[in-house]
Amino acid sequence: MKEKVQQKLSDSAAWRWTALTLLASAMFFSYIFMDVLSPLKDILQTNLGWDSTAFGRYAGSETFLNVFVFFLIIAGIILDKMGVRFTAILSGVVMLVGGSINYYAVSDLFLGSSFEQIMNGILNIPSAWWNVTPFYEGMPASAKLSAIGFMFFGCGVEMAGITVSRGIVKWFKGKEMAMAMGVEMALARVGVAVVMVGSPFLASFSGEVSVSRPVAFSVFLMLVGLISFIVYSVMDRKLEQQMGESGEEKDDPFKISDLKYILGSKVFWIVALLCVLYYSAIFPFQKYAINMLQCNLGYTAEKAGLVFSVFPLGAAAVTPFLGNFLDRKGKGASMLILGAVLMIACHLSFAFLVPMTQSAFITLLSIVLLGISFSLVPAALWPSVPKLVDNRLLGSAYAVIFWIQNIGLYSFPMIIGSVLTATNQGVEDPLKFNYTVPMIIFASLGVFAFFLGLWLKVENKKHGYGLEEPNIKG
Repeated sequence: MKEKVQQKLSDSAAWRWTALTLLASAMFFSYIFMDVLSPLKDILQTNLGWDSTAFGRYAGSETFLNVFVFFLIIAGIILDKMGVRFTAILSGVVMLVGGSINYYAVSDLFLGSSFEQIMNGILNIPSAWWNVTPFYEGMPASAKLSAIGFMFFGCGVEMAGITVSRGIVKWFKGKEMAMAMGVEMALARVGVAVVMVGSPFLASFSGEVSVSRPVAFSVFLMLVGLISFIVYSVMDRKLEQQMGESGEEKDDPFKISDLKYILGSKVFWIVALLCVLYYSAIFPFQKYAINMLQCNLGYTAEKAGLVFSVFPLGAAAVTPFLGNFLDRKGKGASMLILGAVLMIACHLSFAFLVPMTQSAFITLLSIVLLGISFSLVPAALWPSVPKLVDNRLLGSAYAVIFWIQNIGLYSFPMIIGSVLTATNQGVEDPLKFNYTVPMIIFASLGVFAFFLGLWLKVENKKHGYGLEEPNIKG
């Protein structure tokens, strides 16, 4: 009589997709908070005195600690040493703390308080070339404190990002890994759609405009996300027990010196630079997209949010299918090139065609194509990383990529805010800004990404990394 082979939880489709649901739900809630103030740029300027420069500094502050204190590198080491469970729960707690600070900063509890006076008197750093901080002299106190809260949130959300990626690899390696990553990112995109529509609605709910109302709701959702991480941790512990592991990678622990194997890889750097270019042209753009549509087409925040929600919803719909295609057919490097071409076309359309034609059709078409472009990135890019580095170094590899990505996510919201201010001198109405130059800047990032994609394809053909091959073998 043959002995039955005990199946692991990850061998069961139901259990591994349940694990993915828990991980993706937490990221869904964090993405809602990440852009909760993005559709409210005009209200922030009118009610709280945040001009484009202050808004850009706030938007960029999310990644400040990750970039300049190297927190993401530290997070990767924590992940490799402590494992997915510990790091997931820690990231959930940090996000919740940061979100709570952010809520306090824009609430009536802070406005007019003695603490607001304290914040007015500190962090007044001259606006000189060496000032790489999110703070500057004359920045509104609420924007300063919001930036501090966003810094903490940024540490947590990026830590969660590398942890979720590592968790998906753990549960889906050799199975539907690209599709799983695509589904996780698709759900995150839905979070962006929800907040683009929901944030203006909640802000104006009951007739009284309040930016703190949508922030409070999103903080509550992050608490639910933390609970999701805790439930996932119970499942993850059971999986490790079945695998006969007392902990992750304890037989071959991570060492700082191992980073040389990551940083010494040319193809790794190509992938990392592709990542920073793609994401710098998308996430900072999301911060300004609603105001851009308001200025170019005369839309209200509610209507602009509804129109722009097509972008993340389209990305959410397409990403799992692209992931499934990559799992079964491959062509990852080719998809990255196509994504860059679409990105260039869409941002140039926002720069010239949309303001010139005032066409709702061209606007929607550009938003849909940009969503498809962005779908190609998570579906093709993230599943490529395990093909380039050893599994033991995977957490640190993701951390290094995310750190490089964060340099762009930190700098470009501030660059765009400063460019908006510089190119709209004398324009007081936040609904009358000219967005031509910012859109050209975003398009230029797509041009660089296109050439890097071509280079990646050449390197893959030369060295056989398998980036064009399917993830599911046999």
